[in-house]
Amino acid sequence: MRLKDKRTIVTGAASGFGRGIAQTFVREGAKVAIVDLDQAGAQKVAEELGEAAIAVKCDVSKADEVQAAVDETVSAFGGLDIVVNNAGWTNRNAPLMETDEDTFRKIYDINVLSIFHMTKTCVPLWRDAGAGVMINVGSTAGIRPRPGLTWYNSSKGAVNLMTKSLAVELAPDKIRVNCIAPVMGATGLLEQFMGMEDTPENRKKFIATVPLGRLSEAQDIANAALYLASDEAEFITGVVLEVDGGRTV
Repeated sequence: MRLKDKRTIVTGAASGFGRGIAQTFVREGAKVAIVDLDQAGAQKVAEELGEAAIAVKCDVSKADEVQAAVDETVSAFGGLDIVVNNAGWTNRNAPLMETDEDTFRKIYDINVLSIFHMTKTCVPLWRDAGAGVMINVGSTAGIRPRPGLTWYNSSKGAVNLMTKSLAVELAPDKIRVNCIAPVMGATGLLEQFMGMEDTPENRKKFIATVPLGRLSEAQDIANAALYLASDEAEFITGVVLEVDGGRTV
């Protein structure tokens, strides 16, 4: 088991990439807090995973709720070794002038401010422990942006760069920070990314831009997260790992 007894938080874990990461981590021996605003969905995933998982309701854009989620996880598991900042949001694909300020703020609150809150909450714990691992889920949108998602693209560019800066500053504390940049996958946000109905024809148009010829899947992202979280990656920090079938080449 590559994550035996590792105590972990995965945000946005009630569905999509987060659920896949949580499933894989539990399979590899970790204890996982399924953190999500969707309490019923989080509870369902936790029940599927058994004794190694707990469900924690949390709005990751709120500092007090992030603190409470970390406190609950530490109380349940006796500590915290790994955090995967997976929760994310986007505007619907549309011309940039059509996005209002409330939508812009929601994108940044969930995609960027959440990592600020998690960092402020977890770094003191990890400094005391002498180690810690943070994995942020960025996006190929922050590397090779597409029209219609300008504000989302910029938020993921912030996540990608924030990861590198955190890694450099926290390295003396033996805290590793890495990022996964997925290409678009079949998650709950797919239609928003596409800006059109999720039909075979519309998927085919996007898939044509991916050299390996398919969308990303939850297991692809989970496999990358597993490596970055494991001791096998103990000398890896500040990396933005593109899990994209060649999309950003």
